[in-house]
Amino acid sequence: MKEDGYRVKSYSEPVKRYCQTLDLKENPELIERYKYLHSSEASWKEIRAGIRQVGILEMEIYIIGSRLFMIVETPLDFNWDEAMGKLATLPRQQEWESVVAEFQKCEPGATSSEKWRLMERMFYLYE
Repeated sequence: MKEDGYRVKSYSEPVKRYCQTLDLKENPELIERYKYLHSSEASWKEIRAGIRQVGILEMEIYIIGSRLFMIVETPLDFNWDEAMGKLATLPRQQEWESVVAEFQKCEPGATSSEKWRLMERMFYLYE
């Protein structure tokens, strides 16, 4: 756990943020393997490239127990549905979804956008 926080990237233009959640199966061994699959040494380069190709600027995934929380930052003109549709067709994306589905509480054959649930922002510190 990083108690002094996480540095965020700065952009020369305003961005928007999407927050999503997904639950993993309650199995410590599976969770450790899932974390390893997302490490810089084990993650698939085609998946990282595809995320960038559809216009996502930054993506972070946090974990506590078996609950995942993902933050996605995009340009203001980003269209979520269009990008997720395109992402699902990119090389190795379906294969990746099949691999990670072993660890996730999800329906068989679900796409990334079907697994991850967009969260509603209910509070922020207004200026």
